[in-house]
Amino acid sequence: MVRDGFYYASGLLIAAILLGWLASWPWAIVPLLLAAFFLWFFRDPERAISPAPGAVVSPADGKVTDVSPVTVSGVRWTRISIFLNVFDVHVNRSPISGVIRDVRYRRGKFMNAMNPACAEDNEQNAVTVEGEGQILIFKQIAGLLARRIVFNKNVGDPVSRGERVGLIKFGSRTDVLLDVSADVQIKVGDRVKGGSTVLAYFHANRNLTAGVRAEQTLTGVL
Repeated sequence: MVRDGFYYASGLLIAAILLGWLASWPWAIVPLLLAAFFLWFFRDPERAISPAPGAVVSPADGKVTDVSPVTVSGVRWTRISIFLNVFDVHVNRSPISGVIRDVRYRRGKFMNAMNPACAEDNEQNAVTVEGEGQILIFKQIAGLLARRIVFNKNVGDPVSRGERVGLIKFGSRTDVLLDVSADVQIKVGDRVKGGSTVLAYFHANRNLTAGVRAEQTLTGVL
C-alpha cells in the first residue's frame, strides 16, 4: 500500500465519523466508500521481475496504446506508450537496472492521456537510466485527472530492474524510449503489468558508447 492511500482514506474516515455524529449514519456512506476506493487505488502488489539478460520491463500497469519509431533532433528511438486508467495500479517501476543519469520535471497541460499531444504538452517527468550497455528514457506523464507526479530517486542513484521509483496519481500515461535495435515483445492493445511484463530485449552485441548516447539523449529528447 502506498502511504498516500492512508492519507486520503484517513481524512475521509474522519469526515464519515463527523457526518454520522452530527447528522445521521446514511450521510457517512459516501465518504466511507471513497475511503475504501483510495485504499484500493493506492495498492502496491508484489511482482515477479524477469531475470532475463537485456529484458526491459514495463514501468507501469496499463494498456499499450502506441509502439512506433520516433525521431527527435536526429535521434531515432522506438517509443512504447502505456495508458493507465483509474483502475490500474499507479506505482511506477524502473524498466532496467542501472544508474539515474538525468531527471527533468516539466509543468504542462492536463489533456487526456490518450491524446498523442500529451506526450509533449502535459505535465511530465523524464528520467534517463543508463545500464546494461544502453541508455533508456521513461516518462511519467500526467493525464486529465492527474495533478501530481511523484519520483523518489535522484540523479546518480542506482536502480534495479522492476524497482519502485515513483507514482502518478489517477489517470495517466508512461512512455518508454528505446534504442531502435531493441527487440520489442508487445503490441498495441496488450495489457501490461509494471515490473513483470517484458516490453523488449536489448541485444547483448549492441552495447552503445554511453557518453555519446547520453549527450544525444539530453540534448535531443528532453
